[in-house]
Amino acid sequence: MNKESAAALKGKKKQILEAWMANQLKDAALRDDLMSVSELQQQSEEFLSSLLKAFASPQAEDTESSGYESIHDILSEISISRARQGFSPRETSAYILSLKEVLSHTLEDRFKDDTAVLYREIISMNKIMDSLSLITTETYIKGREEVILRQTNEMSEISTPVIRVWEGILALPIIGTLDSARTQVVMEALLEEIVATGSRIAILDISGVPTVDSLVAQHLIKTVSAARLMGAECIISGIRAEIAQTIVHLGIDLTNIYTKATLASALKMSFSMLNIQVSKAGLNGQIGSKQNFGF
Repeated sequence: MNKESAAALKGKKKQILEAWMANQLKDAALRDDLMSVSELQQQSEEFLSSLLKAFASPQAEDTESSGYESIHDILSEISISRARQGFSPRETSAYILSLKEVLSHTLEDRFKDDTAVLYREIISMNKIMDSLSLITTETYIKGREEVILRQTNEMSEISTPVIRVWEGILALPIIGTLDSARTQVVMEALLEEIVATGSRIAILDISGVPTVDSLVAQHLIKTVSAARLMGAECIISGIRAEIAQTIVHLGIDLTNIYTKATLASALKMSFSMLNIQVSKAGLNGQIGSKQNFGF
């Protein structure tokens, strides 16, 4: 891009900003629920000022040059914030592409009598804007990946709560598929709670696990082994008929691990292992009978 084009665009800054804002505001994809018009105006004006300044630099077509450092920072902030706010990739890329259209029209008006210069300057401007559009998209993707990773970690923590169901007894309901990363989260949460409460029994309830294959079974065995090293015994509950058949069919050895069909059965077994007796109160609040959950 030559100096004449850069000067022409700079001289039309106000008109370019107005036309660019008009393009953005009329776009059906504009998310006014995520960003106010005043915020968009301020953001656009800041970016346009930096861009016109970069156009006048000696290396205007090199978007990796020092003249574009501030633009990279602005685009990074815009893309990441929009990724976190919930903008789509199309909505984010439209921010640059709508400006590209306005700049093309401005150059057409300036060089309408010299088609050779117009063609050369349009090509140069398109090269710059396309490169900035790619930078915007790449940064947006990184922002979305950060959001997805954070949400995944939050979901893992939410889906693996360690519950203190009785003095010395913990329960860990597992929902969803167990993989290596999630098993690590499960073990860390369980071991931390074992240390914090001094519990001797941990019930791993897999009623919410859709299928159990050899990999899932190995993850469960590792969790049980880790808990035993901390001085706690584990009981696996939620063994449905189809899961039991799958375990037998795969030849998985769970003979050294306590297993129960339901969480209630696992809790009764925990009472027995800790020599706990539960008394059932009568209608008048007095103890009517005692139940010793022996096996």
